[in-house]
Amino acid sequence: MTHASGRSQTSQGSGGTAGRSYAAVDLGASSGRVMVGRVGPDSLELTEAHRFPNRPVRTPEGLRWDILALYAGVLDGLRAAGQVDSVGIDSWAVDYGLLDADGALLGNPVHYRDARTEGVAEKVWATVPAADLYAATGLQYAPFNTLYQLVAARSSAQLASAKRLLLIPDLLTYWLTGEAGTELTNASTTQLIDPRTGDWSYDVAERLGIDLKLFAPLRRPGDPAGLLRRRVLEETGLTGPVPVTTVGSHDTASAVAAVPAAGGERFAYICTGTWSLVGLELESPVLTEASRAANFTNELGLDGTVRHLRNIMGLWLLQECVREWGHPDLGDLLSAAAEVPSLRSVVDAGDAAFLAPGRMPSRIADACRESGQPVPESPAEITRCILDSLALAHRRAVAQAQELADHPVDVVHIVGGGTRNALLCRLTADACGLPVVAGPAEAAALGNVLVQARAHGQVGDRASMRELLARTQPLTRYEPQGSTAAWQAAEARLSGR
Repeated sequence: MTHASGRSQTSQGSGGTAGRSYAAVDLGASSGRVMVGRVGPDSLELTEAHRFPNRPVRTPEGLRWDILALYAGVLDGLRAAGQVDSVGIDSWAVDYGLLDADGALLGNPVHYRDARTEGVAEKVWATVPAADLYAATGLQYAPFNTLYQLVAARSSAQLASAKRLLLIPDLLTYWLTGEAGTELTNASTTQLIDPRTGDWSYDVAERLGIDLKLFAPLRRPGDPAGLLRRRVLEETGLTGPVPVTTVGSHDTASAVAAVPAAGGERFAYICTGTWSLVGLELESPVLTEASRAANFTNELGLDGTVRHLRNIMGLWLLQECVREWGHPDLGDLLSAAAEVPSLRSVVDAGDAAFLAPGRMPSRIADACRESGQPVPESPAEITRCILDSLALAHRRAVAQAQELADHPVDVVHIVGGGTRNALLCRLTADACGLPVVAGPAEAAALGNVLVQARAHGQVGDRASMRELLARTQPLTRYEPQGSTAAWQAAEARLSGR
C-alpha cells in the first residue's frame, strides 16, 4: 500500500495458490452475490460467481422482500460457484421470516422500510422506557429494529400462526440444510440481546410480550450449520457432503472482521454501502446515557467483540438520486461533483426524512432551502451535497465514538462498496483530519470467507485474518488535506449554532 496526498494510489498484495474454496453468499439491500474465496497459506483470492438483483415488491399489504427470488439467486450462485468446501451466508439485519408448525414460510418477509413501525416506538417506551431499553440491550433507536417490528405485528394472523422466526440469513440457511439456528451477530440487531452476556434479554422480551421461543437456538460464527440437503445438491450440481458454516451473518459483522488493521493499530471503521456504519471494535459495550443520547449502538461481532457504531443513511441517498435521474454514468457524475465548490450546502445524512424511497433529489433540495443554504439544482451539485454531507456525518460519528468509548484512533478504515468512490474517501479523510485506508470493497464477502476458513483450520485468530487481508488485498491510503476548520464551520451551520 502506498501513500496518497489528495490522490488515490493502489497496490496489489501477494497472490499464491489457494488451498480450499468457500462460497460466500452476501446479500445486500439492493443486490445479492455469491462469491468464491480461495484461501491458501499466503493467498486470499475472491471471485464473483453470480450476482443478482434484490428488488423489494410493494404489495397491497406493504413493502415486502422477494425472498423466493433471493433463494433462487443463491441456488444459481452455488451452481455457478462449482465444488466448494463450505458455504456461509450473510445479509442485512433486523428482518425475518415466520414459519408455521410444518416449517413452511408464512408470507414474504416484511421490508424494514415498510411503514408498519411508524409510531410503534412510543408504545414500546410506555412499557419499557427508552433509557431502560438501551441499558438492557445497548441498541440504538431505529424505527425498524426487530423488536418494533414484532410489536407492530402483535395482532397479525401471521404472527399468531407462527411457530418459528428466522432472520433472513438463518431462513436461507434453513432452506439449504433443514436445520434452524439464530446467528448471534445478527440476533444482536433485534434489540432483544444483552450485549454483556451474549444471550437473550429475557426481561425486555417478557415485559413486551415477545415469545423468545419463536427463535431457534443461538449460534456463533464458526459453528456448523448443517449440510446441504440432497435436493439442494441435485439443484446445484454439487457433490456432497457440503457443510454450511455459520459466519457473522450480519453483513456488517463480516465486514468489520475484514478490516485490514495492523496488529495494535488504533482504528475506527466505516462500512459503506446503502448505509454507512461508523464506529469502533471494542471488548465490551458502552451503555452510558451519553452513548444512548448520541444514538450509538452496541452490536456483537466476531469473537465476542462489540461493534460500537452509529448507522448513517449512507450511499442510499446517492443511489436513490441516480435512480431518479435514469442511471447516468456514475464516473462522469462523480467527476462533475468533484468540480463543484466544497461544503456549499450540507444536509443531515442521518435524518429519518431521507429513509423512505422516492423523490430524493427534491427532498435534499428542500432540506437545503429550509435551512437557508444555497439550493443544489444540477445532478453534480446534488451529488456533491450528498458526499460532503456523508463525509461530515462520518467526521461527527468518528469523533463521538472516540469520546464515548474513551478510545482514541489514529486511522480510519473504509471498507465496502464506498471504497470505489474516491471522492467520498478523500472527503472523509479531509473531514476527519485522519488518514483513511480504503479497501477491501467486498469486505463482507471476505469476512464471510475468512470465518469459514478459520472454522476449517486454515486461518488463525483475528489478527492473522487481518494480516492476510493486508498482504493480499488492494488498499488505498488517503492523507488528509488542508484544515478541518471549514468542516467545523459546516457542522456548526448544520446544527444551527
